[in-house]
Amino acid sequence: MADWEIRQASVTDVEAVAELRAAVLRADLERLGRYDARRVRQRLRDGFAPAHTWVIEVGGAFVGCVSLRPTEDAHWLEHFYLAPHVQGSGIGAAVLCGLLEQCDRDGTLVRLNVLQGSPARRLYERHGFTLETEDSVDVFMVREPALAQCHEAQGDQGLRW
Repeated sequence: MADWEIRQASVTDVEAVAELRAAVLRADLERLGRYDARRVRQRLRDGFAPAHTWVIEVGGAFVGCVSLRPTEDAHWLEHFYLAPHVQGSGIGAAVLCGLLEQCDRDGTLVRLNVLQGSPARRLYERHGFTLETEDSVDVFMVREPALAQCHEAQGDQGLRW
């Protein structure tokens, strides 16, 4: 696994996150007949919340992000994107494990949605997410707080959610 770090996002990260979102989602959105270059970026800009978002860096360079937005009954895992050149390196699993461990300690339910046919669904299923509902575009998943902690390698990143 590459040496990586995570930091709190700031308002200045919005364009980098919007560009990464467009790149990462493009193939799935095109397959679903839903890709619009302007809309995919603007939807991120409209909902960007730095207070609930973290930036992932490798060697000081931006490679990804993740958001965990609290709601009344759960936390929503959103905007979890990794640059293609670091996908499959273990960074995503380590970030997800750190986040889920915190939710487990807090007894918090976690929800997310993923596009139909996205390979990311397998990552979420491996980490205890199950199908809640789905439509022709989105798969909505949920994960109950677990008693057992995630055992993926996290390195010494000192994750604090």
